[in-house]
Amino acid sequence: MNKPYFAYDRQALLSAPKIPLEILADNAAVFQAMADEMADTIEENNAAGKKSVFICPVGPTGQYPYLVERVNSRHISLHDVWFINMDEYLDEKGDWISPDNPLSFRGFMQREVYERLDPALIMPVSQRIFPDPADTGAIARLIGELGGVDICFGGIGINGHVAFNEADDSLTPEQFCALPTRVLQISPATRTANAIGSLNGAIDAMPESCVTIGFSDIWQAKKIRLGCFRDWHRAVVRQACYGERTAHFPVSLLQSHPDVQIRLTEFVASLG
Repeated sequence: MNKPYFAYDRQALLSAPKIPLEILADNAAVFQAMADEMADTIEENNAAGKKSVFICPVGPTGQYPYLVERVNSRHISLHDVWFINMDEYLDEKGDWISPDNPLSFRGFMQREVYERLDPALIMPVSQRIFPDPADTGAIARLIGELGGVDICFGGIGINGHVAFNEADDSLTPEQFCALPTRVLQISPATRTANAIGSLNGAIDAMPESCVTIGFSDIWQAKKIRLGCFRDWHRAVVRQACYGERTAHFPVSLLQSHPDVQIRLTEFVASLG
């Protein structure tokens, strides 16, 4: 499928995107902007006596050092903050992989976020959430109890997936947007891309299944913010913003979300 938008230069990309774009200088600027929006929201909600509820990725991850530094340096309380992580890999038995596994998203959040935060500021363990393969309905129940998600932060996969919500040509846009948190097989395209990024290309060492937050939970977030900075994000962003709204490329479904934005680097915006 060779579409003209794949060849859009920077000017054409910005001409009429169906998802609003913010172009930033480089990877660091994208990550800084994500961290700043997260911290700003927490400070505003703390001042108003409100909870802060985020859906959080482990990919991208570059925002977390900036967030940790700002929380610690400005003494921002996270006591009324909920981090609902998007997903986790599963082992052959269908359980979470061990947090000691270098691929584990739970292990990453513990080592790189929670252990680096000032213990006096950190949220309780009960507010650090991952989807549970043994109780896939728990995320939707929690979000309902909390009154919704303030912001869903994330990235976009090479086949348009958000979290591990893989493309499914058998579903209508409405059916895909209603998908709940669930266990599923990871597509070959996603396993390949992740093996390149995480395991030096060792695709046979990649887990084959995962538990992922539902596209319905992402869709219902009040705001959605996606970061794009990889080489192959050049085509992904163009298809997200100019392609047909279809479950074949799930991020395209967010074209009709009321408050969604893609932050991308100058490199991704430009071709050649």
